[in-house]
Amino acid sequence: MTTPPSGMSAITTVFQRLAPGDHVILPAAVYSGLRDWANQHGRLWGLTFSFLPDFDASAVAAAILPGKTKLIWVETPSNPTWIVSDIEAIAEVAHAAGCLVAIDSTVSTPILTQPIAHGADIVIHSCSKYLNGHGDLIAGAAIVAPGKEHVLKEMAALRNAYGGVVGSFEAWLLLRGMRTLALRVKTSSANALKMAQFLQAHPAVEKVLYPGLPSHPQHQIACRQMNGGFGGMLSFRLKGGENAAKSIAAQVRVIRQAISFGSTETVIEHRAGMESADSPTPRDLLRLSVGIENIDELIADLEQALNSVIG
Repeated sequence: MTTPPSGMSAITTVFQRLAPGDHVILPAAVYSGLRDWANQHGRLWGLTFSFLPDFDASAVAAAILPGKTKLIWVETPSNPTWIVSDIEAIAEVAHAAGCLVAIDSTVSTPILTQPIAHGADIVIHSCSKYLNGHGDLIAGAAIVAPGKEHVLKEMAALRNAYGGVVGSFEAWLLLRGMRTLALRVKTSSANALKMAQFLQAHPAVEKVLYPGLPSHPQHQIACRQMNGGFGGMLSFRLKGGENAAKSIAAQVRVIRQAISFGSTETVIEHRAGMESADSPTPRDLLRLSVGIENIDELIADLEQALNSVIG
């Protein structure tokens, strides 16, 4: 494992291993920071990218360019629409073509999903989120599968060359947070499921996006791939559109408006408003990171905000 000073630093280390002309396949619903980096910097370095709107094994297989595709990037569940990708199926297709598979598993955490057990070669975490869990750290982590030690050595050398090494105090903060990781993740997952069930029944809500709901299109994949819960992240779309979404985010009292996620407190965000113009995130969508507070108080707070936009 190598520990860069941020999640983006961990991500870019994977891409810095590649050479000009190399091709990468990613889901269209990928972290906006990575999408922006790829379009603004990765292309300048000579890399080429295919962002797939339908990201499954068959779509990945069809997009592979023999001899050119070197990396398949997976984010599961994806932020902020929480699409769940079948890691095992995608890894089988990728490895048959000689491609590495990198997984951003920040949302699922090692508590709920172990991507290497499903065939991933590289696993990325933004340690600023659940692994730290207290909102007071910026750090990242990259883990490689057994047999891929040469990849880890290359990534560690890149981090050393660019000075991207986490500080000793940040490392201490990360270790402190990880001591309660399992407790926090399981609690936030249980809270998120209750919140999703509440939202699904509210008349102001058009759609709830959460892998733990049977209505989620990849629910069965999530059941097979995630163990002990479905994560603390969910999104929901409003019947009243963007204006309703912004109004609700402004009227919560216990829940806090914030950009990041994975801390002990519950935060809400109008995600599209934080992304670039080419973002595929729906404008009527609110992203919710459910924390470990009393779930009844959280639901009551969101309910009063939702009720304000009805009628």
